[in-house]
Amino acid sequence: MAKASSSKAVVKQIKVRQVRSLIGSKPVHKGTLRALGLGRIGREHVLPDRPEIRGMLRNVAHLVVVEEIK
Repeated sequence: MAKASSSKAVVKQIKVRQVRSLIGSKPVHKGTLRALGLGRIGREHVLPDRPEIRGMLRNVAHLVVVEEIK
């Protein structure tokens, strides 16, 4: 087995907050928000800043606000 490196990489994180309702949204958008850990207005979730997450956020950009955490 390979040894894990002792230095840990710092992972950027983003905070996502839902600001608009899902009423009238497409089922795909509802599923994307559930996968992001959201579902109600005002809910926040801290996620790693990865390309997969950024792509999901692009699909629901009209429903959420994104902040980068330093």
